[in-house]
Amino acid sequence: MANPNIPKDPVMLLSFINMKLRDFYPSLDELCTDLDLNVNDVSEKLASAGFNYDGKLNRFI
Repeated sequence: MANPNIPKDPVMLLSFINMKLRDFYPSLDELCTDLDLNVNDVSEKLASAGFNYDGKLNRFI
């Protein structure tokens, strides 16, 4: 992930991403575009910790 302000730890990343999705972004794509992140990198990092994106809920579960 290119943005140095994004947590590296998967659990901290989960909390950060879900908070941003809940409060500021209608989709993971828009969040990643705005924060200069690769959607696949974020998804793979969180999937490695057992979390997957649910587009209907707009959050990782």
